[in-house]
Amino acid sequence: MSNTVMGISVTLSRTADASTSAVGIPIASDGPLSSDLRLSRKDLSALGFEAKSGQTLVLPSTAGSKQVRILVGIGDVKSVTPSTLRSAAASLARAASGHASLSTALVSAGRGDKKANAQAVVEGLLLATHRYVNLKNDKSSKSKLSNVVLVATDSARATIEAGVARGHATAEAVCRARDFANTPPGHLTARMFADQAVDIAKASGLRVQVYNRDQLEAMGCGGMIGVNKGSVEPPRMVKLTYTPRNAKGKVVLVGKGVMYDSGGISLKPSDPSHAAMKMDMSGAAAVLCAMASLRDLKVRTSVVGYLMCTDNMPSGSALRMGDVITMRNGKTVEIHNTDAEGRLILADGLSLAVESKPDAIVDIATLTGACMAALGKKMAGVLGNNQSWVDQVKSSSDRTDELVWQLPLHKDYRKLLDSNVADMRNIGGPLAGTITAALFLNEFVADVPWAHLDIAGPMDTDGDDGWLNRGATAFGTRLLIDVVENFRKPRK
Repeated sequence: MSNTVMGISVTLSRTADASTSAVGIPIASDGPLSSDLRLSRKDLSALGFEAKSGQTLVLPSTAGSKQVRILVGIGDVKSVTPSTLRSAAASLARAASGHASLSTALVSAGRGDKKANAQAVVEGLLLATHRYVNLKNDKSSKSKLSNVVLVATDSARATIEAGVARGHATAEAVCRARDFANTPPGHLTARMFADQAVDIAKASGLRVQVYNRDQLEAMGCGGMIGVNKGSVEPPRMVKLTYTPRNAKGKVVLVGKGVMYDSGGISLKPSDPSHAAMKMDMSGAAAVLCAMASLRDLKVRTSVVGYLMCTDNMPSGSALRMGDVITMRNGKTVEIHNTDAEGRLILADGLSLAVESKPDAIVDIATLTGACMAALGKKMAGVLGNNQSWVDQVKSSSDRTDELVWQLPLHKDYRKLLDSNVADMRNIGGPLAGTITAALFLNEFVADVPWAHLDIAGPMDTDGDDGWLNRGATAFGTRLLIDVVENFRKPRK
C-alpha cells in the first residue's frame, strides 16, 4: 500500500528497501543487537548512544551499501507504547530530513496493539516533517524527505496496514489544521475560512451550511454579532454534519474561530502575543479538520460541528464595557471585558448544539491565559458537567498523547459572574479565570453532557519538540477524532 500526505509518500513493504538513501534502525536499550549492525553496546556507548527513547545516531553506510544508517532509540522494549513510537518516529524523521528517502522497521518494533503502534509511527513521521512554508519563496527549511518505506514482515501485516492508513488520515487532519492556524490573519478572514470549509466538507462527504451576519442576527446569536461589531470583516458560522449509517450516538463539536483577536476595546498589551492571535481560531480548525477525516476512518458516530468565526477588533462600533447583549438562549450578558470574547461566540454555538438534542457536546477553544498559567504549554484544561463524559475525553487524551488535566467546575465560583444589570457578566475577575470561563459556558448547555477543552497553552510551541514543530500545534484534532470514534453514551 502507498499513500501521500503533505508531499510525503508512505509505503508498506514486506522486505527491506535497499534503494532508499537512509535506513532507520530501531534500537532498544536492552537485549541483543543485530549482527548486521556490526557494533556492540560498548561501541554505541562510546558514541554517546544509549538507545534512550527518541535518541538518534547517524552512522555512515557500510561496505557495499550506499544507505546512511540512522539509529533511533526506543528505550526498554517492554515499556514501548504508541507514545514512545510516535516520539521515536518523529526523531527519526528529523534526523533523516536531509535525505529524500528512508526505510525503517520501526513500525514493527513495539509490542501490544500493533494497529495503534503503526498509527503512531506514521503520525510521528508525518507530523515532524510538516512545515508551514506556504508564503516563503525559500522552501529550504522544509524537509527533503519525500518517500518513506515501512518494513513489516510479521503475520500482523493486515493490522499494521490498517494502522498505517489511520495514521495517514489523522496526520493529514493535523497538518491541515496547523496550516490554517499558522496562516496570517490577512490571508484568512472568517469569509475565507468558511469558503475553504465548504470545499473541504464537500470533498469529505460532509453536509455544510454557512450562516452570514444577517442570518446570525435573525437567529438571535447576540454573542457572534456583538463580538463582530468592531470589525469590517463579517462573521461566519459554519455548520458541518456527518451522518453515517447505523450511528451509535450523536456528538456536537463547537470550535472557537476568532480569526484574529486584538482584544477589542480591551486591547491586548503590545507584546509578542499579538502575533500569535492569528491562532485564536485553532479550535475551529481542529473541529473542521477532525470532521474531514471521519468518512475515511469509517466513524460510526453522528457528528455535528459548529465553527464560530469572526475577528475581535476595536473601532467606534465595537462592543464597550458595560454593554449588555442577548444570547441565542435568551440570557443577557453584561460586558466587563471585550477580550473575554471567545466565550460569547461559543455560547451561541453551545445553545445551537443543545437544540439539536445530542447525546454529548465538546467545545474546544484557545480560551484563557489563566489555563496556560496553571498548566503550561504541554497540556490543555478539561472541565465539564458530566464526569462520565469527561472521563471519555481523558481516555482519548491518553490514547492520542494530547494531554489534558481536569480542573473543577466549582459551582461556588458562579457568583463571580453575577451582574447588577444582566443575568451575568462575561468575566469573573482576576482569580480562577479558567473555571469562571467554563462556568459561563455551563449556562448554555442545559443538562446535556458537555466537556470544555481550553487549549490556550498547547495552541503553539516556540521550537521543534518531538512531533510538534514551531508554530501552531493543531492540538485537539486527533483527540476529537478519537473522542467521536470511541464514543459511548455518557451515564447521566
